[in-house]
Amino acid sequence: MEISRNYTPGEIEEHWSKAWDDARVFRSVPDQRPAYTITIPPPNVTGILHMGHILNNTIQDILIRRKRMEGYNALWVPGTDHASIATEAKVVQLLAQQGIRKQDISREAFLEHAFAWKEKYGGIILKQLRKLGASCDWERTAFTMDAEYSESVIQVFCELFDKGLIYRGVRMVNWDPQAQTAVSDEEVIYKETQGNFYHLRYEIEGQPGQFLVVATTRPETILGDTAVAVHPEDSRYAHLHGAHVIVPLVNRRVPIIADEYVDREFGTGCLKVTPAHDLNDYEIGIRHNLPVIDALNPDGTISEAGGGLYVGMDRFAVRKKIADDLEAAGLLEKKEPHKHSVGYSERTSAAIEPRLSLQWFLKMEDISRPALDAVVNGEVNLIPGRFENTYKHWMENVRDWCLSRQLWWGHRIPAYYIQGTNDFVVAPNEAEALEKARIKTGNPALSAADLSQESDVLDTWASSWLWPISVFNGITRPGNEEFRYYYPTNDLVTAPEILFFWVARMIIAGYAFTGQKPFTNVYLTGIVRDDKRRKMSKSLGNSPDPLDLITQYGADGVRVGMLFASAAGNDLLYKEQLIEQGRNFANKIWNAFRLVKGWTTDERSLSAREAVSLEWMEARMEQVSRELVEDFAKFRISESLMTVYKLIWDDFCSWFLEMIKPDFGQPLSAEALDRSISLFEDLLHLLHPFMPFITEELWHNLREREAGAFLCTSQLPDSQGDDKAILSDMEVVKEAIVAVRAFRAEKGLSPKDAFSLAIKSDAPAAFEKGAPVMEKLLNLTDIRFVSEKPEGTGSIRVGAHELYIPQPQIDVEAERGKILKEIEYTEGFLASVNKKLDNENFVKNAKEAVIEAERKKRADAEAKLEVLRKSLAELGE
Repeated sequence: MEISRNYTPGEIEEHWSKAWDDARVFRSVPDQRPAYTITIPPPNVTGILHMGHILNNTIQDILIRRKRMEGYNALWVPGTDHASIATEAKVVQLLAQQGIRKQDISREAFLEHAFAWKEKYGGIILKQLRKLGASCDWERTAFTMDAEYSESVIQVFCELFDKGLIYRGVRMVNWDPQAQTAVSDEEVIYKETQGNFYHLRYEIEGQPGQFLVVATTRPETILGDTAVAVHPEDSRYAHLHGAHVIVPLVNRRVPIIADEYVDREFGTGCLKVTPAHDLNDYEIGIRHNLPVIDALNPDGTISEAGGGLYVGMDRFAVRKKIADDLEAAGLLEKKEPHKHSVGYSERTSAAIEPRLSLQWFLKMEDISRPALDAVVNGEVNLIPGRFENTYKHWMENVRDWCLSRQLWWGHRIPAYYIQGTNDFVVAPNEAEALEKARIKTGNPALSAADLSQESDVLDTWASSWLWPISVFNGITRPGNEEFRYYYPTNDLVTAPEILFFWVARMIIAGYAFTGQKPFTNVYLTGIVRDDKRRKMSKSLGNSPDPLDLITQYGADGVRVGMLFASAAGNDLLYKEQLIEQGRNFANKIWNAFRLVKGWTTDERSLSAREAVSLEWMEARMEQVSRELVEDFAKFRISESLMTVYKLIWDDFCSWFLEMIKPDFGQPLSAEALDRSISLFEDLLHLLHPFMPFITEELWHNLREREAGAFLCTSQLPDSQGDDKAILSDMEVVKEAIVAVRAFRAEKGLSPKDAFSLAIKSDAPAAFEKGAPVMEKLLNLTDIRFVSEKPEGTGSIRVGAHELYIPQPQIDVEAERGKILKEIEYTEGFLASVNKKLDNENFVKNAKEAVIEAERKKRADAEAKLEVLRKSLAELGE
C-alpha cells in the first residue's frame, strides 16, 4: 500500500473509532478471564468536556487499555450523573426563555421538560469522550436516574430509615439562595472575601445615651437579633447581666445574656445573637431559650418577620442601605475594612446563608467507621498517600449528612405524610406507603388521597455514592452474576476535590450495603492550572476548548501532552507547547514507520552490525517492559509515558534506526527487517494505551492482519529477561560515539572524513562488541587497541577508557585555555557531587540507585580530570 507522507490524525481517529465500535471490541461480559473494572466518575449530564476531564479520562483509558492487553476482561463503565442543582437550573433557564416560570407549572410538567432536555443535550460529554479515544463499553452507559438505578436509591433510603439512621429534623443548614435549597458542608467553598466590620450601637434600656458596641460583618442580620451576649467573667459587663438593650433601627427589646462562648478579647467583648442566621448563635439560643426570628426569605430577600424594614430587598442591597441608615441615626460607631472567609455554593457560586430548616439527615458516625478503617488499614489505597491524613481527619470529624434538597429534579424522597396527622411513613412506593399508613393509624379506610409524598429530592451524592454497586444492580439484585464478577471494582481515578463528596461516601456505601470495599485503589489526579497557577475554568476564560485542541493536534497528541506534566496528585501546569510536543511525537513515530517500510531486503544472513543492533534494541525492549510493569503497579502513569517516549524517540529512532539502516540504495537482510518490524510492533504495544489511534493504524500497516484483529485487544509481548551485558556494553559504545562526535565537531573535522580510532582500555569487550556500530556511525576506517597515545591525536575519556582521535595541528595556547576551562568546570561539578555524598541525610534517605548514580558521577569526573590534566601536561609549559 502507499504510505501517506503526512500523519493526518482526524481521518485516522474517525476511522478507528468507527471500526472499534462496529467490532464491539470494548464490550465486556463475564467469562473465565480475571476481571478488571473501572467505573467512570459520572460527569454531570449538563457537562461538556473540559481540561480536567481530558486528564482524568485519559488516565482511566490508559489503565483499562493496558489491562485489556495483559489478558484481563477489562470493563470501563461509562455514564452520567443527573446533577440535581445544575440540571434544574438549566431547565428553569430554558423555560424562562419560553416565558414559563417553574412555579406556574406542575411538578410533572416540569419533569417532562427536564427529561426532554436530558434526552437532547445529556449525552454530549460522552460523545466528546469518544473523540478522546475512551475505550468504554458504551452499551453499558448508565444514568443515575435510570429506572433500576432509581429503584436502588429509594430502596437504600428506606433501609437506612428502617434502621433508624435517617431522621427528619430542624437544623441549621447551608442554604443556597440562588438554587433555593440546602447544600451539604462539603458543597460549600470558602473564599477570602473583602468586607467590612460594622461597629453598631445598642442602647442600654433605661440608660439613655449609654450603649453596648457590637461588631459584625453582616449588619442586615440585626433584623433577626434576639439577644446580646457577654462573657460571664467579663467584669466590664457584670453589672448588665439580666438587663436589656434596644436593637438599633428595629427598636426590639432584647436581653443581655452571659455565655462562655463569647471571646472577651475579640472586639468589644459583646456579641449580637441571631439564632436563625448563625450556627453558633443558634446553639446559644437553645441554651438560653431565645426566640428565633428568620429575617430572610428562601431567595435571600428580607422577610416580614424582621420587623417590617427593607422587606423584599436583596440581602446585599440591604447591607449597604442599613449601614447608611445606621450612620444617619448615629448608631454606626465606625466601619473598618475587613477580609474574612465567606462560604459560597459549589454549584451556583452564591454566598451561603446559614438557615434553620426542616430537613432529612443521615447519621454518619457509625456507618462511616468501616470506611475509615479500610483506608487506615490499607484495604483501600489512596494514591498519593499524603491524602490519607486528610481523609482520616474528615472521617473522624464527620457530621450528619443533610440528604434533602428543595428541588424537583432528582430522586423524590419516599416519605408520605398522612393527611390530618403530624405523622408520616417511609416506603418505596405509594402502595406500600398506604399499607404502612393504615397499620400505623389503625385506619383501614385510608386511601391514596390521604397521603402526600415529600416534595424534596435527595442530594445528588445520595445516588452517586451507589455508583460502583448500582451500575451492576447490586442493590436491587444482590448477588447477580455480573455483580459477583465485576465487583469490587479495581481502580478509581478522580479529582481530590471530591474525595469527600463522593469517594468517601462510595466507600461507606460499599461496606454498608455489600460488606465489601467498592474498589482497591483511588488514583487522585491534580488540578489543571494555567501558567499563573489559576484553576482552569470557563468563567476565567483561561481554558482552551479540548475539542479545538483535538482538531488541531490530534487526540493522541492531546492525551500525551496532558500527561507530560501530570504526576499523581500534583497540579498540572498546562502549556499548549506540551500538546504540540505530543503531536510532534506522533509525527516522529509516523516518520519512523515510513523509514522502516521503505527498506528493501535480500536473502543474505545477518551482518555483524545488524546482529548487535538488534540484540541491543531487543534487550532494551525487555528492560523497559519490566520497568513498565513496576511503574503501572505503583500508578506512575506519567513516568511510564516518559519511559516509553524515551525508548521510542531516543533508543529506537535516534540510535537503533541509525545503527541498523542500510547505506543508501542498499538492502537490509530479510531477517533484520523482520526483527526490526517485530520490535516496532512491540513498541506499538507498549505505546498503545497512551496513543491508541496512531498505534492501531501503524500496527495494521506493519504486517498483514487477520480479519477482526486489533492491536487494542492483542496481548502485550512476554518479557523474557534482558541481556544486561549487551545493555552495559552498548551504553559505553553510545557514550563513546557521542564523545567522539563532540570532539570532532569542536575541532572542525567533517563527519564525512573517515578516520582510524585508537582505544586504550583494560576492558575492551564493549568496543569489540560494538565495533560494527561505531564504524558505521563514526565513519571509521578501523578500530585499533593501543597501550600508548599515538602521535598526532587528541584524547578523550569515556568512563575508564581513553579514546584517541587524529587531529590537525592545533593552537597550543587556545587548546590550553579550553582544557583549563574544562578542568575548572569538572572540579566544580565534582565538588557538588562530593557535597551530596558527604551529606549524611542524603545518603540515609535517598534510594540506593540514586546514591549509586552519584558515585558513578564522582568516578567519571575523577577519571575525566585525570585525562584533562594529562592532556594539559602533554601540551607542555
